[in-house]
Amino acid sequence: MADVTLILSRIEHGDAEAAEQLLPLVYDELRKLAAARMANEKPGQTLQATALVHDAYIRLVDVGQAQRWDSRGHFFAAAAEAMRRILVESARRKSRARHGGEVQRVPLDPDLISHPHRREDLLALDEALHRLEQVDERKATLVKLRYFAGQTMPEAAEVLGVSLATAERDWRYARVWLLRELGEGHEGPKEY
Repeated sequence: MADVTLILSRIEHGDAEAAEQLLPLVYDELRKLAAARMANEKPGQTLQATALVHDAYIRLVDVGQAQRWDSRGHFFAAAAEAMRRILVESARRKSRARHGGEVQRVPLDPDLISHPHRREDLLALDEALHRLEQVDERKATLVKLRYFAGQTMPEAAEVLGVSLATAERDWRYARVWLLRELGEGHEGPKEY
């Protein structure tokens, strides 16, 4: 993984060729991350995991913007954040009347029926995460790492630079905080 760190450093310094070399090294992990995120989306989603990886990757290695990653873990945390933003943007776009608004596709197979509030849940979670960031940025980042990046508690603790016990304490606090926030005027699944 020293190669990844070296290539990330080259990208930081504006090396366009380094961005091409990075993708083969991180693609499989980014694809797993995207697949985990897409598994939480309702069936019939037009955005595919591969497209999510590519969109996130383009945002991450844009040599026109100064990017700075302290480590491989920091890069994947940034990738999770990029994927979260893409999914939220997609959910917002689809909720507009121009893109179907409240029109719901009705599947013929009753086993494929998904929760009708999945898009709204993602938007409500995004809003709640923004509010949590105002209260405690580290706890909000932990939620993003766990929920959107699919990282284990030890991995997230390492990225955040805190002990496992601190991360677990933060996770308990953040879950209760989000459940309270999402419970106020929001009907939907509470498995955050």
